[in-house]
Amino acid sequence: MSIKINVPDHILFEDSSILVVNKPCSLMVEPDRNGHLNLLHQVQKYERSLHPKSKDIYIQHVHRLDRPVSGIVLFARKKSVLKNLSEQFATRRVRKFYQALTQFAPPIKEGRLENYLWKDKKNKKAVIVEASHTEAEKVLLDYSVTPFKENFHLWNIQLHTGKFHQIRAQLAASGCPILGDILYGSFVDYAPNSIALHASSLHFYHPQTGDPIQIKADPLWLA
Repeated sequence: MSIKINVPDHILFEDSSILVVNKPCSLMVEPDRNGHLNLLHQVQKYERSLHPKSKDIYIQHVHRLDRPVSGIVLFARKKSVLKNLSEQFATRRVRKFYQALTQFAPPIKEGRLENYLWKDKKNKKAVIVEASHTEAEKVLLDYSVTPFKENFHLWNIQLHTGKFHQIRAQLAASGCPILGDILYGSFVDYAPNSIALHASSLHFYHPQTGDPIQIKADPLWLA
């Protein structure tokens, strides 16, 4: 099922340079070959509504979230802004924080997960492998875990690398698949085309002023 949203209801921050949107789960960020509704097209329609007489409208997402993941997505309203923000991501000046729910908890409630990840393109899945694997990429995140209602566990995660399905694969490899993430071993239902993973905070520098910006958005289960 595709989701159509009223973009203004999901805006976390905007100015002449950037737009920050709280994406619901089960919504694609960008177009796919199956023609699903996606956040980019809906944001483009919003931009055209702001400037109905302009033919030169630019808006582009700076990063992506998986379809079943909810949370913060940053858009650039100028090509120069996209270049600046993309460089911030590439040089890891951007700090990314996530929250997740799992049925199980790791033996160590606070620490670091350091693994090597291989993208299995055929099965569209990330696999944790040995460092000696020819296509392995090092992945790293810090976490803390606290008890949550209904015998679940809440993870607060700082992501240091942003590889394909990284959080999903690392938590599953630790014996704690994310709720609803059937691809990575969860047997607990969450919601259609959705998992209990949320991009909750994004720290970056404004592309025009250089001022630090912190955007926060709580997941629905904390609302």
